[in-house]
Amino acid sequence: MTLTAICRLLSVVLAVWTVGAVASLARAADDANRIRPWDQDPRYWQYRGQPVLLLGGSKDDNLFQIPDLKEHLDEMAKCGANYIRNTMSDRPDKGFEVYPYRKLADGRYDLNQWNDEYWQRFENLLRWTAERNIVVQIEVWDRFDHARDNWLPLPYNPKNNINYTYAESGFEEQYPDHPGRNRQPFFFTTPKQRNNTVLLPYQQRFVDKMLSYSLLYDHVLYCMDNETSGQEAWGAYWAEYIRRRAAEAGKRVCVTEMWDAWDLKSEEHRRTLDHPERYDFADVSQNNQKMGQEHWDNFQWVRQHIADKPRPLNTVKTYGADGGRYGNNQDGLERWWRHVIGGAASARFHRPDSGLGLSEAAAASIRAARKLESLIKMWEVEPANHLLSERAENEAYLAARPGAAYALYFANGGSVGLDLRQTPGRFDIRWIEIATGEWSKRSAIDGGAIVAIDAPEPGNWVAAIVRATP
Repeated sequence: MTLTAICRLLSVVLAVWTVGAVASLARAADDANRIRPWDQDPRYWQYRGQPVLLLGGSKDDNLFQIPDLKEHLDEMAKCGANYIRNTMSDRPDKGFEVYPYRKLADGRYDLNQWNDEYWQRFENLLRWTAERNIVVQIEVWDRFDHARDNWLPLPYNPKNNINYTYAESGFEEQYPDHPGRNRQPFFFTTPKQRNNTVLLPYQQRFVDKMLSYSLLYDHVLYCMDNETSGQEAWGAYWAEYIRRRAAEAGKRVCVTEMWDAWDLKSEEHRRTLDHPERYDFADVSQNNQKMGQEHWDNFQWVRQHIADKPRPLNTVKTYGADGGRYGNNQDGLERWWRHVIGGAASARFHRPDSGLGLSEAAAASIRAARKLESLIKMWEVEPANHLLSERAENEAYLAARPGAAYALYFANGGSVGLDLRQTPGRFDIRWIEIATGEWSKRSAIDGGAIVAIDAPEPGNWVAAIVRATP
């Protein structure tokens, strides 16, 4: 081989290597920037290479459909919220929702044609949240869309589309039962279930369309369902489908499933908790049906259950608001704070009237948590109620890095003993009033003993107790 030929060959090899190296660097940069479990502590998230605590509250579930979305996102960013729930739901609850499919002149839908307005709204949500560093947790399917009155106008209902009949699809005209009974054939289409080859391609097409937008962004998490009681095979199929589609696009994504069971120790939740190879994180929002010490204890059980393979535990729906069905305002605040102090990777107030949404009470809690975070990073402390004494049930909750930092939450004022016997020295106490989200009293204590810590007044309070700087 001549010298010229060798040089040409080397130039080709170098060009190929350069292209591959650039592509590898691009993939590495994309992976570092995306929302994913934190390298140093996978119980928390990292985004754009930095650990992040996800906190939020919003006034609707299918948030991309609301007409004042941009203003609502600005309200979130103003109080420190960086996390939303977005169901891909389209049921006409409030009159402004639209379906994803094109409506024809005869009033029926064509499942092979898209409604551009629906997808433009979705794209707006993704773009505007990215601009504000707000992480989006998508729920792909919502069982409530496919039951009772919501089923009657739905495009998937055979009478409303030109694509299949009741006989071809296996659907019935009505599904009057609560969706928790899981009688809707829509959720049995996958190959390991009933292998419904008529309906499944339309479901796949919908997910592909969704991913054509969402995979362009690195701030999106994927949950297969809203509080499902479906078969394990259903969620597993869609988790693998989304993961595979992302890989084909050169992306990696984090997926989970949300089960309906209120008891986190149930077999339903084991489908997620015991399968880290399938689900990158767990959403344990249904724990928010519980109250008081039981609520705390159940969440701590989950943290211990997955301790050998830790993953983020998200709570995208915190129930509890005056006038709602799942407790009052105080219940909602307590649940949210117990999860924050207890080690949750995310905490979001559910929409009204089942939750506090982004009400002033919710916004104040988010501001308070950000103030606490300015002194104590939650990934630097561990739940530590064993360091508290003279504590009544549900009175106070503690996370600590003994000798350095203690985050102490009081549900309604009170007084507890904090065990500092092994940590002599001076500590500063900064109180934050959760009702206002503002700083309050400041004082100091000496370690080396069990020290009484008294909340300033009745109500929700959180204290940052940190070693004093010489």
